[in-house]
Amino acid sequence: MPDSRDHRPPRRPSHAPSHSPFYAHLSRLRYIKRWGLMRNAVEEDVAQHSWEVAVLAHALAVISRDVFKQAIDPNAVAARALFHDATEAITGDLPTPVKYSPAMRHATANLEGEVCREMVSLLPEVLQPAMGNMMDHEQWPSAEAALVKTADRLAAWLKCQAELRHGNPEFAQAAQQIEGKLQEHMTPELRYFLDTFGGAFELTLDSLMRGD
Repeated sequence: MPDSRDHRPPRRPSHAPSHSPFYAHLSRLRYIKRWGLMRNAVEEDVAQHSWEVAVLAHALAVISRDVFKQAIDPNAVAARALFHDATEAITGDLPTPVKYSPAMRHATANLEGEVCREMVSLLPEVLQPAMGNMMDHEQWPSAEAALVKTADRLAAWLKCQAELRHGNPEFAQAAQQIEGKLQEHMTPELRYFLDTFGGAFELTLDSLMRGD
């Protein structure tokens, strides 16, 4: 006998507050493409990038804690990394030549701060302090912020290397510039990661499976 029960979710009372769009905004990061001024062999969106930066930041934090005996919480670092580009749900991805040009650096920093506050205001008031702390880079502990920044650069460099392996010379200059930044800001955690894991990123799937 057919089940006559209504499995639809109950309707929200007309007097109830409207739903918060905060996480719906974040879900749209998958539609925002990175490296928009350049030809990409493999496109990358902001959601993918945020996940990769979180994984790399977590790895660097674990290395910092377990290899170099620093007082750092890898889970807190990974969580901050997940939200490091959250404002791009509103602003879109600002290309590096624009974002970091001398004329625009201050303006883009102010824009990101305003958008961050606007997005946090979309949350229920009880959640705003926690998420404001998570999204506002100015509130991050300096050690955690440094690890997220290193992971962000590392992710960009790995993207450039992948594009070059696909025969795309469009990323050659970006790869050199980002590698220079990595070398300039080399840390023990980053050196350990590159020495231990870096070479495997150049392997094919078959080689990875064989453990070459």
